[in-house]
Amino acid sequence: MSLQLARPDLLSFVPYSSARQEASAAGVLLNANEWPWAPFAGGEGLNRYPQPQPAELVNRLADIYAVDPDMLLVGRGSDEAIDLLVRGFCRPGIDAVVTSPPTFGMYRVSAQLQGAAAVEVPLLAARGFAVDADALIAAAHSANAKLVFVCTPNNPTGQLADRADVLRVVDALRDQALVVVDEAYVEFADAPSYTEAMHERPNLLVLRTLSKAFGLAAARIGTLVGEPSIIAFVRGLIAPYPIPQPSLVAALAGLDPVNDELRAQRLAQTRAERVRMAKEFEQSPWVSKVWRSDANFLCIQMPDSQRVLAALAASKVIVRSLARYPGLADCLRISVGTREENSAALAALQTINATTQDTAA
Repeated sequence: MSLQLARPDLLSFVPYSSARQEASAAGVLLNANEWPWAPFAGGEGLNRYPQPQPAELVNRLADIYAVDPDMLLVGRGSDEAIDLLVRGFCRPGIDAVVTSPPTFGMYRVSAQLQGAAAVEVPLLAARGFAVDADALIAAAHSANAKLVFVCTPNNPTGQLADRADVLRVVDALRDQALVVVDEAYVEFADAPSYTEAMHERPNLLVLRTLSKAFGLAAARIGTLVGEPSIIAFVRGLIAPYPIPQPSLVAALAGLDPVNDELRAQRLAQTRAERVRMAKEFEQSPWVSKVWRSDANFLCIQMPDSQRVLAALAASKVIVRSLARYPGLADCLRISVGTREENSAALAALQTINATTQDTAA
């Protein structure tokens, strides 16, 4: 049923058929108009088009995410999957996308680029930026929404959404909209993936990425997980060769099980540093609130946030202003780095405190 939510004009769409889809990369390759020589010494293979959905990468990710390979679409970061979903399911000027700000901005950007209405149901700041499930359901019904995006842990505030609330939204919109749960930061939280709840929920999709906990931001590898018919449909909308060969090589190296123990250690270190930084920032006179975080960053409320932002930058500590996000005008987002990087940020804040005290004296 969920596939019927796609744009009617695309249900019979015939995707582009690439040379690699029509034939394997074995033998004498004269089917793709490629340059037959390596472009430089050591660049063997770069002259050939890569596999559209590399089986080795898809199978490895399926193992990690504990799903079947036909439930995965691999693309250029989560951004590409978001864009493809909006283009595939939303008719310009007719269908809507529902989001819960303050949240990741690409949901709204993709909706606006497609000409779909971007309906906003704010998170409940008084309840720790909780999802307003009832309002999400009502908005989706009234706006003819085809997609509802829920980011958990949320970016830029850091909190996990209440699982029961999210699943209530999924179930209430079963025949009307796809609910896309963005789990870019889930590895930093103590929570199971929503992929475990997909059974008998064909309108539930999940976004995963290798940019955060797997340290492969430059490789641009993101994954959409969903019901096989939806994945097959979206696969027909993607560009012919979304995964460059260097990115594939980097991803397979990063996902090698030999790295699992070190990654687990660094995840534990990130969580410990998140706690340390939160406690330290809470002691600063500049800080009025440190929001609880289940991600690898902290959302910190500072009445004079822009002054602190500039002072930190002067100390070569670069953090992000959240001034453009609704309800976060006086907040900064500070990523959790190495212990040394975090200490540098804390020391810079202490310097600002000391300078202010000296000026006041």
